[in-house]
Amino acid sequence: MIAFRLDDPTPADPRRRWGDLDRAARGTCYDNNAGVPDSAAQVAARNAASAAYRGAHGHHLDIPYAASARGTGESERTAFDLYPAAQAGAPCLVFVHGGYWQRNARADFACFAEGLNAAGWSVAMPGYTLAPESSLAGIVAEIGAALDWLAERGRSHGIAGPLVLSGWSAGAQLAAMQLGHPAVAAGLAISGVYDLAPIRETYLDDKLGLTDAEVETLSPLRRPVVDKPLTIAYGSRELPALVHDARNLHALRAAAHLPGALLPVPGADHFSILNEFRRPDGLLVRAAQDLLGGAR
Repeated sequence: MIAFRLDDPTPADPRRRWGDLDRAARGTCYDNNAGVPDSAAQVAARNAASAAYRGAHGHHLDIPYAASARGTGESERTAFDLYPAAQAGAPCLVFVHGGYWQRNARADFACFAEGLNAAGWSVAMPGYTLAPESSLAGIVAEIGAALDWLAERGRSHGIAGPLVLSGWSAGAQLAAMQLGHPAVAAGLAISGVYDLAPIRETYLDDKLGLTDAEVETLSPLRRPVVDKPLTIAYGSRELPALVHDARNLHALRAAAHLPGALLPVPGADHFSILNEFRRPDGLLVRAAQDLLGGAR
């Protein structure tokens, strides 16, 4: 009798032997820059392309959505860059940038509006206060405030269609946390971290200072699932911890019979995966389009 082959060829989740790893080794499990040999070149190319795209589409940039948490007026980070479609009623992708909640800015990701704009969609990119100036709970609240603003005032900037909330890396956690917002029709989480407990035991927590309550209430894998479509994407060359977080979140939702695909992007690493937003036929553009077809 021929035996069944049931083993998963994916590299094992390093967190299964977490107790055997020192703090440096634990940090390596989440170090995307070190995990992608040409990450610096990819980031430089992304930033240059984004500066060019932002410069060519400068009519709806730096629009404040919230006052500074320090009471000093409007913050340059709590603002939107908007790339509206020709039709105000077109769907809009709200894209939340990553950087482990402590680096990068919305302007660095402008080029990823290109494919959706070419496909007739609007794109809205909110910024947010970075750690340690803000706690993670405060950042999650800011994304909620951004969505409130877009629902109330987006029409005056040419954005009145259904919203698909998306995010990459740390932004995927933020998007997953706000999937239940009433203005959101569906979600697209890309290359995210969905359990914060291991993060707390790495160098990333030096600025985050995560509390027990934040780990429990801000980890999508520890929260009740939201009954809206959510596609969960990751690159086939991502770090194993991120691959397993994506699969675990999809499995949690699938067990509750909730809609949304698990989308491994062949050959993509943590940075190159976003290039699937650069073309109107890119996998992530098509994923966003497919979500609205299944939105309730």
